[in-house]
Amino acid sequence: MKIGILALQGDFEAHAAAIQRACGGCKTTEVRLARDLDGLDGLVIPGGESTTMLKLMDYYSLFDPLREFGRRKPVFGTCAGSILMATEVRNPAQRSLELLDMTVERNAYGRQLDSHVARITEHALGGEAEIEAVFIRAPIIRRVGEGGRVLAAYKGDAVLVEHGRHLTATFHPELSGDARVHRMFVEKVRHSS
Repeated sequence: MKIGILALQGDFEAHAAAIQRACGGCKTTEVRLARDLDGLDGLVIPGGESTTMLKLMDYYSLFDPLREFGRRKPVFGTCAGSILMATEVRNPAQRSLELLDMTVERNAYGRQLDSHVARITEHALGGEAEIEAVFIRAPIIRRVGEGGRVLAAYKGDAVLVEHGRHLTATFHPELSGDARVHRMFVEKVRHSS
């Protein structure tokens, strides 16, 4: 399997390392141009700043190819990636790839100073171990559409959601040593190939 990681902004190297921990036989590659999507089985959209990422997608003519890719193949978005995957974005409103039926509120936990690490004990990842969730100017998922499944919540809000072949987390699982979230995405890629 070959999994691309959008490499316009964010810690794409940490995602590549997390994919390797989750699946030793998987290949990863950085995606910066539309042609980089060719031959991929799945794609990770990392965190960063969603407005900046949209500008870079436009600059590199990537917006439409990414949207088309997500209509056919699994996509995993973290933090800003969640914002870019949502069908509705608030605070402020902005366009998105509209890959996952959900409403996301940007920077909902506050400013950079309000970034934090939380321990999530109620989740559907298997095992009894809690999830270490790193929230950095994180969005909150305010609504999950029909067919979406909340896999983990924090303070009553969904923070990890799957919908069909797609997966999204409002936190940064690549920054912990726990590979369960990335392993779940690898399994989605494996089953859709």
